[in-house]
Amino acid sequence: MENLIHPSNALYTGIHIFPQLAACEHFAGSEKMLKKALQIQAELSVNGQSIFDITADCEDGAPAGHESEHAEMITDILLCNENRFNRVGVRIHDVRSAVWRDELEIIISRAGQRVAYIVLPKPELSDDVLTQITTLDDIRKRYAIAREIPVHVLIETPSALHEVWNIAQLPHVETLDFGLMDFVSAHHGAIPATAMRSPGQFNHTLVARAKCEITSAALGNGIVPSHNVTTEIRDAAVVREDARRARLEFGFLRMWSIHPNKILPIVESMRPDFTEVSEAANLLIAAQDSTWGPIQYEGKLHDRASYRYYWELLQRAQLTGMSIPDDARMRFF
Repeated sequence: MENLIHPSNALYTGIHIFPQLAACEHFAGSEKMLKKALQIQAELSVNGQSIFDITADCEDGAPAGHESEHAEMITDILLCNENRFNRVGVRIHDVRSAVWRDELEIIISRAGQRVAYIVLPKPELSDDVLTQITTLDDIRKRYAIAREIPVHVLIETPSALHEVWNIAQLPHVETLDFGLMDFVSAHHGAIPATAMRSPGQFNHTLVARAKCEITSAALGNGIVPSHNVTTEIRDAAVVREDARRARLEFGFLRMWSIHPNKILPIVESMRPDFTEVSEAANLLIAAQDSTWGPIQYEGKLHDRASYRYYWELLQRAQLTGMSIPDDARMRFF
């Protein structure tokens, strides 16, 4: 297999290399819940890889007046031995808060090499996002941290939605996340509360439009669209169905969790279809054996355009912990 060309070297990637991220992002705010999330992250790992990310929450998780202490606690979590995958990000306060700069300073100065990403909430304008990104870069340079630290941006207001394409084009932006409940609240009662949960969140025209705008802007700029939380906690079937609809009907590739019971239903619903994974593996093996030229496979013509689709599908399958046929796993991973 030494002379075979890997798909990452043979196939067109577009202007941006598309981020390969876990399908679930689990939020936790307290030290207890963060440690529990790290334990679950280890238990559910597949082949030494986490199948979900953890976001430590400085925004809603911090007691008022104790934001710095909370950021210090989160930094300790980032640096602890239990953070074995380095897949823990941090949500800081919004740009109009008095504490967000201090939070960034604490996190980056101590754990800039290990924080997976920074989540930026409640921007109104693309300039709000740029202000926080510029500050992040300034702090990073001050502490001689050469690595780029990805940024995840929450779209939670009508004005941010209006500027979503500009936001998606800013440096270091890796995901666009939809903040459903804040988005509904920002409409001052024009959208009913039923749109904060299913099926209303998928059926209300203004909310469905927002989801389409976010996925379009994200995918059009080579970044990952991330779906909002499901308010249901006990009924895993509701969570699973929400994740399925978000993926198949609106094009989201990632979804938030706010309770450990939601992690597996989200991951399972975001996974590609098993038969597609098997087809992708066999097709890519045949394509690689033909040096990525056009081939006939099961009576159909395939070339690099379809190879690209199936290669990304196979990568998503691997990220969600699906079983990859041995030959394909040895060749491609």
